[in-house]
Amino acid sequence: MSADVVDSRRRRFLTGAVTVVGGVGGLCTAWPFASAWQPSERARAIGAPIEIDISKLEPGAMLTEAWQGKPVWILSRTSEALDSVSALDGAVRDPDSSEEQQPDYARNRFRSRRPDILVLVGLCTHLGCSPQHVRVEQASYFGLADWRGGFFCPCHGSLFDYAGRVFKGVPAPTNLVVPPHQYLSDTVLLIGEDSREVA
Repeated sequence: MSADVVDSRRRRFLTGAVTVVGGVGGLCTAWPFASAWQPSERARAIGAPIEIDISKLEPGAMLTEAWQGKPVWILSRTSEALDSVSALDGAVRDPDSSEEQQPDYARNRFRSRRPDILVLVGLCTHLGCSPQHVRVEQASYFGLADWRGGFFCPCHGSLFDYAGRVFKGVPAPTNLVVPPHQYLSDTVLLIGEDSREVA
């Protein structure tokens, strides 16, 4: 065997070994950079859908849950609250929910899948303050003849009815936002997703 043949084999072996070691080293170096571009577990959890048990939600009561870093209200409306919604079409800015603050299934007078349960993002559409829930029996303190309760934003005085519809003449430009949601059962609500197949 000549010296040229031995050198050629060694050269190929060494070239292959250096290529493999260099490739592995390149992957090990690139891995931390590539993984840094992925959202963290915490970030994924913030945007993930949440399940809420509403079995103990009494009529007139409201739950507040966090979803995507925002407060989400789940309100059990009384028959009196529902009657007040029906009577206010002329006083609210967008009575038919023409603006895009709700999924199609909530584009109705009550802005909900079920008339008795209202699901809203609890942020005013004016500057993002958090309005207060005002019960039907508390509404008279505000001195407004038409308003029978709902939501009041103390920052700039915006009023919303029991469907989250904004009144005419207040700073908030649009109705409160209805997030995507669905019922997994009569007592379990899923916020953040409305396309999951229900078994």
